[in-house]
Amino acid sequence: MHSHLPFIGLSPWLPWLDRAGLAVFAASGALAAARAQRDIVAACFFAIVTATGGGTTRDLLIDAPVFWMRDPAPVLICLATAAIVWLVPRRWWPERALDWCDAVGLAAYAVYGAGKALHFGIPPLPAAIMGVVTACMGGIVRDVVAGVPSIILRRELYVTAAAVAAGLFVGLTLLGMIAPWPMVIAVLIGFGLRAGSIARGLALPGYKG
Repeated sequence: MHSHLPFIGLSPWLPWLDRAGLAVFAASGALAAARAQRDIVAACFFAIVTATGGGTTRDLLIDAPVFWMRDPAPVLICLATAAIVWLVPRRWWPERALDWCDAVGLAAYAVYGAGKALHFGIPPLPAAIMGVVTACMGGIVRDVVAGVPSIILRRELYVTAAAVAAGLFVGLTLLGMIAPWPMVIAVLIGFGLRAGSIARGLALPGYKG
């Protein structure tokens, strides 16, 4: 059963947030393939699994139709993004382009995933967790497929940034803040945390034992 929270269906921004998350995660996947000197088919595959991995996991867990199975647009976005990345010379991409694309996708998808979970009647805490799953799973799949250490094993703020974005969105929505402000605030703060981690090396203290 779908919930009747006021932000659902009243904010036209949520579908755009989904598309933005797809595009930047697809770009990060295609960039990973480019760095590994893979061919265009591999770049498309990396783009698709990176962009759809988290959302697929979320939809299966909340018993929703898997989003890209009903609508060809997500896959088309991934293919178009992969083609653009492939055609742009690698020297034109900033050194940490993959990290910055991933940061935008992380914030956008954390909020979108939490919002979709709420829409499908998931309670607030599990809904926030679904936001984290949506945001992080694609990057994990990308790193596994690429054969590189997973991004979640680094000391940087990654899962934490996603958790803050998703939790803040759920909290502000339940407090009755008018859309699209819960989305805007949560995305900006989540991205800000991840950006600070990329640019300044912000991290939580590690276990000292």
